[in-house]
Amino acid sequence: MFGPVYDAYHSLFHDMGYYYTMKLTACRRISQLSFIIVIFLIPLLDLFRYDTTTKEFFLLGHAWGLGLKEGFAADQTAIGALHIAAQFFMNAILPWLVFLAVFPVLGYVGGRFFCGWLCPEGALFELADFLTLKLLGRRSLFSKKPNEPVDDQHRKLPYALLAILTLVVIPLLGGVTLTGYLIAPKTIWHQIVTWDFTFGVKAGLIGVSIYMIITSVLVCHVLCKFVCAAGLMQMLFGWVSPVSLRLKFDVARKSSCTDCRGCDRACFMNITPRKNKRDISCVNCGACVDACNEELGNGNGLLRLGFGKDTDVQQAPARFRNLSGLQ
Repeated sequence: MFGPVYDAYHSLFHDMGYYYTMKLTACRRISQLSFIIVIFLIPLLDLFRYDTTTKEFFLLGHAWGLGLKEGFAADQTAIGALHIAAQFFMNAILPWLVFLAVFPVLGYVGGRFFCGWLCPEGALFELADFLTLKLLGRRSLFSKKPNEPVDDQHRKLPYALLAILTLVVIPLLGGVTLTGYLIAPKTIWHQIVTWDFTFGVKAGLIGVSIYMIITSVLVCHVLCKFVCAAGLMQMLFGWVSPVSLRLKFDVARKSSCTDCRGCDRACFMNITPRKNKRDISCVNCGACVDACNEELGNGNGLLRLGFGKDTDVQQAPARFRNLSGLQ
């Protein structure tokens, strides 16, 4: 009975890189899974969340306040007002400025590394790509892209069952987790067990579930390219940075390219890696690097991830610079 589902999961782990060879894709799956676990644990351990019931903000297990003692408003002198302003800045404004600065700093150093290696939504979109490819023979629900990978899988029923399972389980877990950033997780789980929901918990679970289903099924990487604020910040700061992580092409060995187009088909963001041109949609995932190594031999690929500007678009082979897509 469970044989087809087991085979689907086995193929899922194999095709998505969960095998023992430590390719970039395998390392990336580990980092994505690890970060998802962290996202689950943060509200559970009160590491970072706001409780709408108690009106308290929790940071690293402790309630975070403005540091104002009882009766602080009694001192209405200029010094008292300055003290209140200073405490408000140090304990409310400055922490948020530091938090918001994370993504520009990540972008300046790593480009869109967070998008490709850590982002939970990105991992969800890739899972949606995988299942859509198995069921429809293409990554997108709407049309087939020029660089679509080839899939030889003919048994669609196990993947249909797996798709239904993920459509139910993942949005529900996502709803519980994200709602836990605003309502105590133990309260949410108690209401799930007793099946007695308050409006806030019910709205959180339903709202997040609907959002996750819509984005993973209908929107996917369009959100990464044009909507996601964190991704746009990384893109902008990575674009102007002289040191950011980026994809590079070994121009000196350009004649070794077999034109297999494996790198193009591996790219779920639908860019052409062999152009040797910085593309704002590239998330530094390394899928094309693995594909090139698979074609030319481990360590002999023409593509790699590296820091700095030691690749020049003008040095790239003309037949790759002029590519606007695959025929």
